[in-house]
Amino acid sequence: MNKKVKILIFIAIIVVIAVGVVFAKKYLNNNSDVPVNGEEGVKEEIKKEVKKLKIVDETSKSRPYAVMINNNHAAWPQCGVQDAYLVYEIIAEGGITRMMALYKDQDTAKIGSIRSARHYFIDYVEENDAIFVHWGGSPQAYSRISSSRIDDLDGIALEGSVFFRDKTLNRAYEHTGFTSMTNVKEYADKKGYTRDTNKDLLLNYSIDEIDMENLEGALVANSVDLKYSNYHTTSYEYDEETKLYKRSMSNTANVDLVTGEQYTAKNIIIYTVQNYTLNDGDNKGRQDINNIGSGNGYYVSGGFYIPITWEKKSHKDQTVYKYMDGTELKVNDGNTFIQICPKNAVITIE
Repeated sequence: MNKKVKILIFIAIIVVIAVGVVFAKKYLNNNSDVPVNGEEGVKEEIKKEVKKLKIVDETSKSRPYAVMINNNHAAWPQCGVQDAYLVYEIIAEGGITRMMALYKDQDTAKIGSIRSARHYFIDYVEENDAIFVHWGGSPQAYSRISSSRIDDLDGIALEGSVFFRDKTLNRAYEHTGFTSMTNVKEYADKKGYTRDTNKDLLLNYSIDEIDMENLEGALVANSVDLKYSNYHTTSYEYDEETKLYKRSMSNTANVDLVTGEQYTAKNIIIYTVQNYTLNDGDNKGRQDINNIGSGNGYYVSGGFYIPITWEKKSHKDQTVYKYMDGTELKVNDGNTFIQICPKNAVITIE
């Protein structure tokens, strides 16, 4: 019996050792680069970090908010514009421009000052499927908001709740209106506005930095000067260290009211459209623009610029930007200012 017991114990030990070896080999194969049982070479584990865009979350389906930003010189400085992933600047009456800043998945605490809507900006609200944020509007803008059933938030009706005044500012009362992303999100939810979108992002972003210098037709762009009118000029200066463009307007640095920092742009898209004064009987010089169609423009980034084309088939359709060979334009990962200038604007890129 003792002999049988010893044999059984011996067999049990062999089994335990065998099982241990199997598990050890499996563990080493999964967790170590050390060769097991004579395997040749060293196992390499390549852990590739998945690259994601920084300017927007590509997986997010939330609709952006398009906020009308006051650009009357008496309303400077503005605030919250740097958080926008996309900003349009277009001429308005009196040679003044207005900006429309788009925010996606942001919690910016103070944005403004906010100004009244103009109807042609709604083309760019629609092409981004955005919720429109404004403080008042022209008769043409209100008509378009109604006919196109635009989801909007209007400071005329919502002052004191969604919109607020900063009475500490030394400026005219009409230039003191602001809002926050928290306020507009809460109200949009309360109104039951659709929060998700099926529309793609307007621009095609490149996660990796684009080698602008080697693109066809590339020329140096250390400075950009866009004279919209005798009243207003927008300009940019390239910063080689940050690879961003510092933004100025009418020889004044475009700084933020809250942070004091100068606004910057990673990408600048420039093109011109014909503008003209509306004969609406109000004699206020309100403008309209011929932005449906196609034309040429420029894409500026990384210290260089290239010629591009643009095409917008209808008010609702997204503007499509392409290289001169007809392929879709790619832009660098970062914020973009789209400068839609009058036909007679003086554009200087050096």
